[in-house]
Amino acid sequence: MRYAETGYNLEVDLSRGSIERVETDPKLTELHLGGQGLNARIIYDRVGPEVDPFSPDNLLIFGTGLLHGTPVVGANRTVVNTISPQTGLFAHSVMGGWFGPELKFAGYDRIIIRGKAPDLVYLWINNDKVEIRDASHLAGKGTTETANLIREELKEPNAQIAAIGLAGENRVYTASIEHGWSSAARGAGVIMGDKRLKAIAVRGTKDINIAQPAELWELTMNMRKQMFESDAVGDWMATDEDDSFHHNNFSWGNARVRRKDFWSPELEDRWYHLKYDNMDRQIGCYNCPKACINVISFQGGKRFGYKCYGKDTYHMASFKELDFSFEILGVAQEYGLDSYSTPQSIALGIELYEAGILTDKDMPDFPSDSGDRTWYLMEKIVRREGIGDVLADGVYWAARRIGNGAEAYDHNTTKKFEQVPIKLGKLNPAYYLMIATGEKMNITQIEGSFPQDPLPTLEEREEFVRNWDAVPDERFKKWFLEWEKRNEISDEATCAIVDWNEAMHYIDDSTGLCAFVSSFRGQFGGGIPYHINSLPHIITMASGIELDKEKLWRVFQRNRNLVRAINVRRGLRRADERPPEDHWAVRDEEYEQKLLGEYYAFKGWTNDGIPSKDTLDNLGLNYVSEDFLQRGILTGSEGTPSRLAAAANDEEKAGGC
Repeated sequence: MRYAETGYNLEVDLSRGSIERVETDPKLTELHLGGQGLNARIIYDRVGPEVDPFSPDNLLIFGTGLLHGTPVVGANRTVVNTISPQTGLFAHSVMGGWFGPELKFAGYDRIIIRGKAPDLVYLWINNDKVEIRDASHLAGKGTTETANLIREELKEPNAQIAAIGLAGENRVYTASIEHGWSSAARGAGVIMGDKRLKAIAVRGTKDINIAQPAELWELTMNMRKQMFESDAVGDWMATDEDDSFHHNNFSWGNARVRRKDFWSPELEDRWYHLKYDNMDRQIGCYNCPKACINVISFQGGKRFGYKCYGKDTYHMASFKELDFSFEILGVAQEYGLDSYSTPQSIALGIELYEAGILTDKDMPDFPSDSGDRTWYLMEKIVRREGIGDVLADGVYWAARRIGNGAEAYDHNTTKKFEQVPIKLGKLNPAYYLMIATGEKMNITQIEGSFPQDPLPTLEEREEFVRNWDAVPDERFKKWFLEWEKRNEISDEATCAIVDWNEAMHYIDDSTGLCAFVSSFRGQFGGGIPYHINSLPHIITMASGIELDKEKLWRVFQRNRNLVRAINVRRGLRRADERPPEDHWAVRDEEYEQKLLGEYYAFKGWTNDGIPSKDTLDNLGLNYVSEDFLQRGILTGSEGTPSRLAAAANDEEKAGGC
């Protein structure tokens, strides 16, 4: 009997119109758990480096986490993976809501989609009955409008639906997949549109087997009560209206501008009333007691939901205020536009116009007001009309297609993808490594286990670590206790902290856990339910897979190196791993390169950032090392220090990893 998983994938070939239910290998679950880990294995095996992102052979995979459909609270994040046309690399997209658990209840652990439909279609999954249905009547419809129309058509109000809007249909690189006020962005929506798949509707009523049901139920019910009462979990930005950090430190638009005088108590009070005067309700995702999503209906406009700092990105691109974001966000969500990247493409267009690189010929009837300009460019982008056809490819490619000096205005991308538009002072070594080497294209899906800044006094730090039970070992407490404002953490500690940050996110991505109850909340101290010490027992109770901390850490390392291998095989090398040049005002190229090399050694990678043969073989990824040897990516003679070897050389390396 399979526990916590269904043991079946749904294979859909849109070119042939075929649907197949395929039994999976339980050994792969033991190696990768689920979610992104297993998605990465499938993509490595079936999407070679020669496959173009827009090829029918590129896969689009919706993967459930191993803990989806179990009583484990907060297990609701669905991972969507493919190869991105913007970066040419592995695309990591994740969305909350109810989709993943519903898919599990329908009897499937993931949907693997290849090919391209001749016309627009949607997929209807109702337990064992699966259909590819005509969606021509949904062409051009918004994402929530599409979901509502499909529910009416199917006469199934409880169907969970993931849909694209006009942006996805027109293959806008920043198109998102929208579901239940959550979005899967960063390359997924454009591929769904390229495959002419308008939506996936799922309804499931099957049971999930649990290895230790009584014990897991008792644990999770206690955990649910604690989480409901705790401020240590959930998205604190859903209720805390002090958003001074983002507005004081993030660059506005695509420019190198920080409006440090913008935030004030009066502004906070005004925005507080604006939000609550227009808020319908606050809701949570599947099986979660935290209400992190604010659902807004603004002045008769389109309803939308937001969490985290998603409400800020459009008004920051336009140098406007919150009411502007409330006007535009509902429209953007209906179009299926990623509100993380699209505002930067819009702001690039505005900045290039103001610099004279783009002219009235490129943007006829371009308004003078920055808000009107944002609307103008968003409409052009979503339809790929005029200059919008260029900006729709994202900042990196747009700047190069425009030329004439536009490349200099691409100062906020890493690996061709828009990074968080933040401008700070002195280099932060841990964040340098996370942005440089991270392959999720979003720092918020890498950071979170270790605090971003030290606390002012030793007494405060001692209080912080007293209940900090999420740490892998006591070294992390020691490093935090010794960390003061003007004292940098050692390179050894920096490497270990970055590794820990990544570990928790990769574990979340394979189990389906929300980062706000796990990986992103460790930075605030004690009280989080899911961490490297608690999760092995929980996973074992749900799945029957015998895990301890060391075994779970190996799952992370295996999944992390597999994602790395996909990208290395597609050409990723050390030269690509550079944060935006002006992300920090004070930079030190020599130190950054030294630190990067030390981190590579810590990870068991070559000096060019390629996982070594020993590293791959030790993780059971022999098939990857053999592939690398055949392709000439590795020679087999690369000397890459292991973590233990690197630690033994600490005395010779002046604080190295």
